[in-house]
Amino acid sequence: MSTENEGNEGAAVPSVPSVPSAPPVPAAAPEGAPQGGPPAPEAPPAAPADPPTAPIPAATHQDGARYEGGATHQDGAGPYTAGHEQNPYAPPSPQQPPAGSAAWPPPPPAIPAYADGGSPPAWGAPAPSEPEPPRKRRANGLIAAVAVAALVAGGVGGAFGYWAADSSDSGSSSGSTTVAASNNPKDFKRDPGTVAGVAASALPSVVTIDAQSGDGGGEGGTGTGFVYDKEGHILTNNHVVASAADSGQLTATFSNGKTYDAEVVGRAQGYDVAVLKLKSPPEGLTPLALGDSDKVAVGDSTIAIGAPFGLSNTVTTGIISAKDRPVASGDGSSNKNSYMSALQTDASINPGNSGGPLLDAGGAVIGINSAIQSTSGGGVGQSQAGSIGLGFAIPVNQAKNVAEQLIKTGQPVYPVIGATVTMEEKSGGAVISDEGAGGTPAVTADGPAAKAGLKAGDVITKFNDTVVDSGPTLIGEIWTHRPGDEVTLTYERDGRTATAELTLGERKGDS
Repeated sequence: MSTENEGNEGAAVPSVPSVPSAPPVPAAAPEGAPQGGPPAPEAPPAAPADPPTAPIPAATHQDGARYEGGATHQDGAGPYTAGHEQNPYAPPSPQQPPAGSAAWPPPPPAIPAYADGGSPPAWGAPAPSEPEPPRKRRANGLIAAVAVAALVAGGVGGAFGYWAADSSDSGSSSGSTTVAASNNPKDFKRDPGTVAGVAASALPSVVTIDAQSGDGGGEGGTGTGFVYDKEGHILTNNHVVASAADSGQLTATFSNGKTYDAEVVGRAQGYDVAVLKLKSPPEGLTPLALGDSDKVAVGDSTIAIGAPFGLSNTVTTGIISAKDRPVASGDGSSNKNSYMSALQTDASINPGNSGGPLLDAGGAVIGINSAIQSTSGGGVGQSQAGSIGLGFAIPVNQAKNVAEQLIKTGQPVYPVIGATVTMEEKSGGAVISDEGAGGTPAVTADGPAAKAGLKAGDVITKFNDTVVDSGPTLIGEIWTHRPGDEVTLTYERDGRTATAELTLGERKGDS
């Protein structure tokens, strides 16, 4: 299974529709005009003008690409298309009333409210002080205008905003009030329980990691990490930093754009976990809160943060799709795999998300995004895979144990059963091999498996209460525990089923 993460969309801004003209202003009555003369003729009734319609952009879509070893890539996006529609049934403009008419302009006609709860300013010709009964044809025209307005409410809202601003700038008076929203993001507060609130709180503690190899070969890529403690330790994936771990260059960039040099404290290839430390950490670092991955339930909401294809500070959402999913993943640069009993999520995870936090609805870290399932066959033009809704994260309880080991000793410690198993998938269980690496015995003498009576050829079918269908599944389950834990193995030998109690041993370092 390849390690992961998606592209971007661009859009052209649609043009603003034409602005309706303001009604004519009547001339003032001449001085000395007689006061008791015949009444001035009433102004003709005003016909409501049809509101302009705004262009509706046509959506575009962009596919992602495949990721290996932390490298990222971004494709472009096509332009939007826009259309414009006009009402051919607009009535003629009203005539200017003669001098001496009633107060001008009278109150504007009512306009239907829009989706945002407000009413747009009145426009078109005003109504007379004593309105005449509406004609049927014009009433139908108003209904049609309202129907059109309902269909394009979003676009019309934009047109009204533009018209109000234009009228205000030109000094004209329409009797309406326009309230402008602040451009300061601090003015837009979000509740802590919302996705926006969680993202706003977590983003300052998430970093984009750039790893460059020191051998001059140009190998490297982009990944993600997050602040683990106030001393400047950063938790991420091993495959994100592997290319720069020995003599390369590592940097971590925060959401505020500030970049810091970093170095590797320790890494565990088998767990796919690494810990970095900022060389000159800034003051006021805020570690992300760690949740309890053992208490996660299928269907729980998830929030993933990372830099898919180099797009830093990207937030995606989903749910926990499954738990205890056996996953063996590789970084594409070696024949060594990492094994995990993973949290599966449908939150969009892509190349560059690796090492980033998977958060619960409260903003606590429940996993480290590490791998994706891909449909890419690795053919020409398919060098990187994109999200298909199958992402996998290392449970945070396991990642925390590994991180503490790496910070304390600089090397990982693995729990073991003291037996070599075959790595074929879907073999009906984890089969103990006939011999170990380099011709050594498959069952280590005086190891946990040997003391429990296990032999070469035995098929382990359960680890505690978890069904084991292959060697990778067994290893992933073992590595969720610590050395010294007591476990129960169920195995088959010569057609018979038996159980064995054993105490997990330990192995230090990556072999």
